[in-house]
Amino acid sequence: MQTDLIGQGALVALAAYLLGSISFAIVVSRLMTLPDPRSYGSKNPGATNVLRSGSKAAALLTLAGDAGKGWLAVWLAWLWSGVPVLVAIAGLAVFAGHLFPVFHRFKGGKGVATAAGVLVGFDPWLGVATLVTWAVMVAFFRISSLGALVAALFAPFYAWWLFGLRAIPAATLVIGVLILWRHKENVRRLFAGTEPRLGAKKAS
Repeated sequence: MQTDLIGQGALVALAAYLLGSISFAIVVSRLMTLPDPRSYGSKNPGATNVLRSGSKAAALLTLAGDAGKGWLAVWLAWLWSGVPVLVAIAGLAVFAGHLFPVFHRFKGGKGVATAAGVLVGFDPWLGVATLVTWAVMVAFFRISSLGALVAALFAPFYAWWLFGLRAIPAATLVIGVLILWRHKENVRRLFAGTEPRLGAKKAS
């Protein structure tokens, strides 16, 4: 039984990681003949940076794609196994795929949209609570990274409240820590007062 679970976990992790490795910022930008998001602004292949290209449609498609792949990986794991440990593995793997995509030399985005999709897949209320936290911060300060950092700090507590000390809250904690780590440059700019506000154009 334990061997079967390990095998299933490996299969889930591989499939979810490959799904997460699809960078919608790059795919959408190419399809819409926009500049490569890795060449301007923060050089991060994510929806916020794509918005700096001036195309709201491209940013929305990127956001939907990156969030959607996170949700899809977790939903499929629930559907296929119904085992929380495997679901947690799927969430971590699809998130890791976004951060370190095999299709793009392991240089990916910061994972906020994908993490949101993963959390909604874990539990809709977990996703809603985290998204509301992000939205409130962005509404007040107009800084996407600040909203992401605060939401990443609160998400593990929401998960613990919903699930207790189990696999999914542990996965949520790891995701939150990785988001904080990937935003270390944003943290420096926040303290320096130079972090750009939402919608600022940096494309040359």
